[in-house]
Amino acid sequence: MKIKQRLFLADDWDDYALLDSGDGHKLERFGSQTLIRPDPQAFWQPSRPVAHWSADAIFDPKSGDDDRGQWRSLSPLAPDHWTMRWNMLTFEARRTPFRHVGLFQEHSVHWRYAQELIRGSGRPVRVLNLFGYTGLMSLACAAAGADVTHLDASPKSNGFGKQNQILSGLQDRPIRWISDDAMKFVAREIRRGRKYDAIVLDPPKFGRGTKNETWRFEQDLPELLARLRMLISDMPLFVILTAYAVRLSHIALAQALASHLEGLGGEMEMGEMALPHSDDPRLLPTAICARWRTAPV
Repeated sequence: MKIKQRLFLADDWDDYALLDSGDGHKLERFGSQTLIRPDPQAFWQPSRPVAHWSADAIFDPKSGDDDRGQWRSLSPLAPDHWTMRWNMLTFEARRTPFRHVGLFQEHSVHWRYAQELIRGSGRPVRVLNLFGYTGLMSLACAAAGADVTHLDASPKSNGFGKQNQILSGLQDRPIRWISDDAMKFVAREIRRGRKYDAIVLDPPKFGRGTKNETWRFEQDLPELLARLRMLISDMPLFVILTAYAVRLSHIALAQALASHLEGLGGEMEMGEMALPHSDDPRLLPTAICARWRTAPV
C-alpha cells in the first residue's frame, strides 16, 4: 500500500470564511453570521486584537472547558439558527451549548473527495457514515448517488440531519438515519452479513452511546477498525478516518488504519486538516486524518 503525506485544506467555501485567529480565539463567518469562538490551536498573535473584532455572537466557555458554555449575543437581530450552502447542499447552522454550530467546515475536503470517487466509480455504492453528526457527509454522498447508512448516538443530531436532507432537496435519496452505539451497531451489521463499499469515521475523543455506553478513542478505535474490516465489500472504494484532540500523530492514525486494510492494496493519504484565512497566509490546524482509496483503474 502506498502511503503519502499531505495537507488537507478546506478552501472550497463561499459561505464560510476564517477572518482572523489568535490569542486562543477565532473569528469566523458562517453564512450571514460572524462568530467568535475559543480555539487553543490559535497560538499566535491575531492580525487585529481580539478586543477589536466585530461579531454577531461570542461563545463564553465554562471555566476549564472550552467546549461547554453559552453564547452571548452581540447583535440582537441575529437568529440562533440560519441556513448555509456548500456545493449544492443547503443546511442549517445553529449555535449550540457545545461551541459548535452544526457543521465541521474543515470536512468539506472529505465531502468533495467522497463525491468524486462515488461519481467516478460508475456503479452503485453503499456508504456507512459512523459518528455522522448532522449528516453533511451523508448528504454529500447521497447527492453523488450513493446509498447511505448514517449513524450517530444523538437522536437530536440525526433530527437535524433529516432537516438538512429536506433543505437540500434530497428527500428521494436513500439515507438510513440510525441512532445507536457505534460498536453495537457494527457488531449487528457483521452478524447480518451486510457489506459497505465506503466507510467514514469521525469519532470523538470521548463520547456516550444511546444507552450510556462509553467511547474512548485510544482504547476503542483499534477494536472498531478490526470490526470494520469485516464490513468492507469485495469492491471497496474508500475509507476516511479523522481525529480531534487526541495524543496521536497522523502517522500513527494512518498506520493503524493501514494495518486493518492489509491485502486491499490501494493508496493511503495522511496529514493535518486546516482552514485558510481569508486575508492571511497562516493556516489554522483543526484535526488529523487518514484516508484510503482503492487503486485507480
